[in-house]
Amino acid sequence: MSNAKNVTDAEFTDEVLMSEKPVIVDFWAEWCGPCRKVGPILDDISVEYADRVDVVKVDVDNNPNIAAEYGITSIPAVYLFEKGRVTGTVIGARPKQYFEKEWSEVLVK
Repeated sequence: MSNAKNVTDAEFTDEVLMSEKPVIVDFWAEWCGPCRKVGPILDDISVEYADRVDVVKVDVDNNPNIAAEYGITSIPAVYLFEKGRVTGTVIGARPKQYFEKEWSEVLVK
């Protein structure tokens, strides 16, 4: 069970673009093996850094509009949004330390 909130096309603007906190968005699909490896890593981040960042999941199969809007062609695709803008991207499965280093300015304030 994921700690990250599932977000739909209809909820994306309110939950991600209008968020006061930075938001990590995990674009994923149920059938994607590497996505299943990234999920628990992002769950850990969502708990450890809950005061600094929100983590949400967007199932690209069930939410094709938002996936198309952001040009998601490979998954897992993990985007960092700050004040409604994409400020970082990680494509593919990576260890927790990679995300922490890549987005240290947001996670370690």
